[in-house]
Amino acid sequence: MSNARLEQFKKMAAEFPDAPMAHFSLGKAYLELRQYAEAAQALETAVRLDPQYAAAMVSLGDAYTGAGQTQKAREVLTRARDTALAQSHASLAEEIDERLSGLD
Repeated sequence: MSNARLEQFKKMAAEFPDAPMAHFSLGKAYLELRQYAEAAQALETAVRLDPQYAAAMVSLGDAYTGAGQTQKAREVLTRARDTALAQSHASLAEEIDERLSGLD
């Protein structure tokens, strides 16, 4: 992840503050850089803007895990799993189950 690309995502989130995808993209960029606190902040915004955004919840769980916040990770991943199942995304639910089992 280049600094220019990160700056591009920051700009997109600033230009479109009500767009969950902009904050999701920024959060994923921070995750790639292992900047977990920044990733969590961006992904929390994405989930707040779209509470049914299962992929953002999964990435938020990854950010919390990376930051050592296991309980928060477990909570958001459990919610992500429930959301994925409600949206008939069985494969995503299985992926989330693997992440949850890795938290034990």
